[in-house]
Amino acid sequence: MEQPNLNYINDLAGDDDAFRAKLIAVIKNELPAEIAEYKSNLASQNYLAAANNVHKLKHKISVMGMEKSYYLAESFENSLKENNTQQAEEFDGLLQAMQNFAASL
Repeated sequence: MEQPNLNYINDLAGDDDAFRAKLIAVIKNELPAEIAEYKSNLASQNYLAAANNVHKLKHKISVMGMEKSYYLAESFENSLKENNTQQAEEFDGLLQAMQNFAASL
C-alpha cells in the first residue's frame, strides 16, 4: 500500500516553515474528526453521507502525497453512492495509514 508523505506539503511550503507547520496542524486536527464522521455514517448505512465524507477526505489524501490512493477514494466514493461498500476494507487500511502518519508528525 502507498504510504503518506510530506512531499506535496514540502513543495507547496518551500522555505516557509510556518506555512508548512500550519498545513501539518490542519491535517493533525481535522483528520481524526473526518475519519470518525465517515465511520459513523458507514456504520449507520448512510452511504450518501459516507460518500461525501470520502470526497472530503480525498483532499487530505492528495495533500499527503498519495496519488494512487486518491483514485481508490474516488472509486469508493462513487461506489458508496450506489450503496456498494466492497472497497470499505481497503479504504479503511488507507485511513489507518493516514492516521498513523499524522500521529507521527
